[in-house]
Amino acid sequence: MIVAFSVSPSGGEPDGGVSEAVARAVKVVRESGLPNSTNAMFTNVEGEWDEVMDVVKRAVEAAGEGSARVGLVLKADIRPGFADQLEAKVDRIEAHLRES
Repeated sequence: MIVAFSVSPSGGEPDGGVSEAVARAVKVVRESGLPNSTNAMFTNVEGEWDEVMDVVKRAVEAAGEGSARVGLVLKADIRPGFADQLEAKVDRIEAHLRES
């Protein structure tokens, strides 16, 4: 499965940013050893259901340190029998773009 998730703790930085808290969450994901990527809106992580959800839970907890509330947006692509799709999905799109 691939999960795309975004965390946003309440409070944050004086300018409304949450980059420090999000960095704590991304650190948890990167240290998990699971395939992952981060962009301006989401962090994507790929693996088996239980291991991915454990990483998301720990990332939310890390982002929420010092906050009374954390918002979580999560989208999952559950496709049994498929692995290494974090890059393969993008590769298929790029192949179509090269053909057009």
